[in-house]
Amino acid sequence: MNKPAPKSATFVGSSLQDLRNFPRSVRREAGFQLDRVQHGEDPVDWKPMSTIGSGVCEIRIRDEAGAFRLMYVVRFPEAVYVLHSFQKKSQKTAKKDLALAKSRYQEVLAKRKTL
Repeated sequence: MNKPAPKSATFVGSSLQDLRNFPRSVRREAGFQLDRVQHGEDPVDWKPMSTIGSGVCEIRIRDEAGAFRLMYVVRFPEAVYVLHSFQKKSQKTAKKDLALAKSRYQEVLAKRKTL
């Protein structure tokens, strides 16, 4: 049985640079979880974020440095799009983080129409 090739990861906006600013242990865990997603598996700790857009999910990472999130969309055949990487500062996700992820999702949809 042939496994499908892993999808590439495409980082939207500053999501890659933001991820690079995470503590080393969080970056490693984020990379591991993103690799799972690229290979068609679910991350260990995630939740759907349908308020952002269809097929958007969030990888949830906790460590001694705090709570970190990666919002991504995997429903497109060509890539996993990482929309936003950020450290969560409160129980509820900040409106600015939700708005940024939503606008980047719209950006991905617009780019895909031009392909």
